[in-house]
Amino acid sequence: MFRNKMYRLVIVSIVTWICIGFMASIAEAASCKVLIVMSYEEDNPWCVEIKEGIDSVLASTCEVKYFYMDTKKDLKGGPQKAEEAYALYQEFQPDGVIAADDNAQSMFVVPFLKDKVKIPVMFSAVNAEPGEYGYPAETISGILERTHIRESIAFAKQLVPSISTVGFLARNSASGQAIERQVRSESEVYLAKFVDFKLAKTIKEALATVEVFKEQCDLLFVGATNGILDDDGKPLDNKQVTQIVAKAFGKPMIGSNSFHVEFGVLCAVVKSGQEQGRTAAEMLLKAMQGAPISDLPITENQHGKRMINVTVMKSLGIKPTRRALIWAELVTTVE
Repeated sequence: MFRNKMYRLVIVSIVTWICIGFMASIAEAASCKVLIVMSYEEDNPWCVEIKEGIDSVLASTCEVKYFYMDTKKDLKGGPQKAEEAYALYQEFQPDGVIAADDNAQSMFVVPFLKDKVKIPVMFSAVNAEPGEYGYPAETISGILERTHIRESIAFAKQLVPSISTVGFLARNSASGQAIERQVRSESEVYLAKFVDFKLAKTIKEALATVEVFKEQCDLLFVGATNGILDDDGKPLDNKQVTQIVAKAFGKPMIGSNSFHVEFGVLCAVVKSGQEQGRTAAEMLLKAMQGAPISDLPITENQHGKRMINVTVMKSLGIKPTRRALIWAELVTTVE
């Protein structure tokens, strides 16, 4: 009897100390503070995806604050927003920072944080070559964003084997220019002949390009189009641009994001904002726990998801083989 009581007492003591240690580790983890600076607007679909990825890693362990620079809608206001982000940084005094997309690098990280602060800073969704921002740096690493263009063209040819030529359209912006560099560097391996890459500032310019591509191309890629200006000089969002261009082109189109497929392109092997956010958050967490930046080398997205818009597929009279549908997510156009 005495031995049983002592045994139970020992077990209870061990469990108690384990619980205390576990609760202490949770309290310690929850004490970290992270500032997230997004280049674009809070309701931007890409930002929403990145936030989901970040929150899946940090929401339960850190106090996280988000700041949105709104540069898709107001690029000229970006430097002022960057100053506001730095003011929040000084007030919040975070243990780490994540900066998403290129404008947050050029306007916020490079002027205010690079070589000036000791805390770890991780970037995500950067289209440019990291060397353009002087990355990696003593406290900076992260994940690059690369579009699955070759894979998307191959996927489109599975659905429509007669595709032989492809043109490209993007907004004249840092993101659009980065995609153009990628395309021109790798177009020789595409399964459709590269015709041209056009950058447009306005929807009028975009539609003029589409009219030319309509005669020259079987397939059109659209990407980084958010912010193209309408006839009144107001920025259009991805949904508006995609649907306007799809109606004008009238042939198969591919994109780079899930929302492009939902808004009216035929198909794509899409990149994941969740992967961008999750990877940057995991790297930051390791850095805040003491891992040297040299042990956290710059990486790039690896995973793509096959998506098909069945509304578009039916409207174009496409009847795919069963094989082409394997492992593809089927969606309908979002009205």
